[in-house]
Amino acid sequence: MNCLGRVRLGYALLITAGLCAAKPASAQQAANRDIARRAAIHPVSTAADMRRWLSRVPVTRDFPPDFETMLRGQASLYVIEMSTAPGCLPCGDLWTKLLAFRGRYGWQVRTIGAEEAMLRSGRLGLPWVGNPVAWVRAATDSNRMVPIAIGTDHGPNIARNAWLATRMLTGARTTVGVRAMSKFTGIVGVRVPASSNPKGR
Repeated sequence: MNCLGRVRLGYALLITAGLCAAKPASAQQAANRDIARRAAIHPVSTAADMRRWLSRVPVTRDFPPDFETMLRGQASLYVIEMSTAPGCLPCGDLWTKLLAFRGRYGWQVRTIGAEEAMLRSGRLGLPWVGNPVAWVRAATDSNRMVPIAIGTDHGPNIARNAWLATRMLTGARTTVGVRAMSKFTGIVGVRVPASSNPKGR
């Protein structure tokens, strides 16, 4: 399996088991996978709902000995980019946590639009589930990236996933890195419905 294939697989495993499995043999299997995918995504429109879902997410407490040293030492080599959209509550929450990450470790953090984020997901062969999505990518190569969050998350989980992403981008086995990552929360913003006003089309 090539690098892109390993990233596709890893991305899928962190959303829900079997999301990117082989083509199903039956309609029932397809339906079951769709149910599993939807169950892993939690659209929120209020701060109370977001806090409620976050309270169910385990917080990483164990970190490797070189964790902080490596993150600070490689700050110039990587960038964290996250998707955002107007009115997306989890986007604002994740952005606040990424700013704290930047302040602590010195990394660049940027936002990208939902359209570009959807194109990235498409290149990875994955369905689009909503904003925010965050990636670590090599500062000098826009094609080398590893997703570290789908939905907002706790700060320690984001930091650990960023550390693991750097390991994968420097040659660590993707399957090992994926298993060690904090699973993606799926706490995304509620999609804004398309306008029914012809003038807005």
